[in-house]
Amino acid sequence: MHFTRSGALVALMMISGLASAEVRIDGPVEYGVFDGPNAELQSGERVLRRSNEQIQPTQVVPAKLGTKFGLRYQLLGKVAEGTPLTLLYFTPGIRTSDGARHDKFEVTQKLVPGAPQDVMAYEFTESHEVVPGEWRFMVFQGDRLLTQKSFTVR
Repeated sequence: MHFTRSGALVALMMISGLASAEVRIDGPVEYGVFDGPNAELQSGERVLRRSNEQIQPTQVVPAKLGTKFGLRYQLLGKVAEGTPLTLLYFTPGIRTSDGARHDKFEVTQKLVPGAPQDVMAYEFTESHEVVPGEWRFMVFQGDRLLTQKSFTVR
């Protein structure tokens, strides 16, 4: 097989493009409060949750321990070596026991090609996390915004 200079360049670009494949959202993004146990929890208590819980669509979230809220979505084009997702959680300002204020949490999530769905969620498990106000969730791949949603905790 004989490659011309431009043919080799195109082949190289195609190969490098596969390694940095961009994902995209497929179908609707579910958002709201995840159905879960109705137990009255104390700070620090956790309840085992299912991965396929129903989501009650809402942008208003109860400020209560045990509440889990966020997004569930499907991504197309996932490859294991692809650029990971960056999940940004903007909060109204969580104060931890050491007095530090946290307006943003950042999580890096590797792409899992076999996973049928991806989730970005937050669950109130500690009393200091239950902060009323606007919470904004954003999902990026590199510098590309894939989806975002704002919630009002009250």
